[in-house]
This record gives sequence, C-alpha cells and structure tokens, in this order.
Amino acid sequence: MRLDYLRDPEEIYRRSFAAVRAEADLAGLPEDIAALAVRLVHACGMPEIVADLAWDGDPVAAGRAALGAGGAVMTDSAMVASGVSRRRLGADTTVSCMLDDEAVPARAAQLGTTRSAAAIDLRAPALGGAVVAIGNAPTALFRLIERLGEGVARPAVILAFPVGFIGAVESKQALIDANLGVPYLTLRGRRGGSALAAAAVNALAGAPAGALAGKEG
Repeated sequence: MRLDYLRDPEEIYRRSFAAVRAEADLAGLPEDIAALAVRLVHACGMPEIVADLAWDGDPVAAGRAALGAGGAVMTDSAMVASGVSRRRLGADTTVSCMLDDEAVPARAAQLGTTRSAAAIDLRAPALGGAVVAIGNAPTALFRLIERLGEGVARPAVILAFPVGFIGAVESKQALIDANLGVPYLTLRGRRGGSALAAAAVNALAGAPAGALAGKEG
C-alpha cells in the first residue's frame, strides 16, 4: 500500500513556511522579531503564539552577535541542548545543559530547590556573554532573574520558554517586570517547551539580519 502524501522535502519546507506566513499575524512586529516568530510558529504549529510573544531590547541582534563571537549556549535541559543545530555554530561555540554539572543534586538538596534552579546557581560565573535558552523549568528562569538582580555576570540574551502549569506564567511575567537590561524573548502564558527554545537558538545561529525566515539549508 502506498499512501498519498507529499514527499518532496523542498516542497514540504516551502509550503510549511508559506502556511505560517499566511496564518500568523505578524503585522506590527519589528522585521527581525517577525522573522524569528515565523521559526517559532513552524516549530510548534501554533500561529496564535505570536500574540503572546514579549521581548525587550534587541534579542536578535544580541543573540547573533554573541554566537558570532563564539559565545556559549547554556540551556536548562538536555532536550534543548540536543535540539540546537551545531552545524550553524562556530567551531569554538559550546552548547551545554547546565544540569550536567555533577554538583547539581547536592546543591539542590542544600538549597531546598529544584536541580534546574541549583544549576543556575552553579553556572552563574559562566553566564557572562552567553545565550541562555530555557525551555523547560520555570524555577531556572526565576533563579536566573534572582541572580542577575544580585549582580552576576549578564548573559547576552535570554530566550525564555519555560512550560507548564506551575510557575511558567509567573516566571515569564517576572522576567518582563524585572527590567534587567538584558535583551530577552519570551512567550507569555503556559505554553513553551524545548522545541521552541531550541528553535529560537537555531534561528539566530548563522542567520543574517532580516533573513531568519528563509531556508535553513
């Protein structure tokens, strides 16, 4: 039995992005944010998320500059790290999951918090100039905001997509309200996830300004 479905990868790609642009309301967004939004919608299949995007500063320019200079990509979960396309990054750029630090479980127990929050604590000295992508744990975002308020080294950009029913809404709103002076992109509400966080990194990596909505190659 041979099912009738589209097989040509080039045509699948073309139609996918054409559908995103046709269905997502990108009016009023800055060009670079709109282009990044196209990639996020493509990653999750939900054009309606565009209305809930929030940002401060110029996260696209900041992220591109950091990655172009070999800045580290630091993630809150292995799924986000696995979703980042290394071929689009420089040879010296590292992509790491902060949970991989062997000291995380003990630190979490000591602080009475989650491993994700403890990982932020342990990796705080390495945050300077990094692209921080959070696609899972609201507690990681909360702790990042706290540590930045305490004056730790500032990342180049925060891509904040924690997901879930407990803390996701609040952590993202806390980022919006914190006025940290760090460029960020986030998605208000419960929605988020590793795929969106990884897609945001991939959209920035190696893509020239105004061309994020083009073909990945």
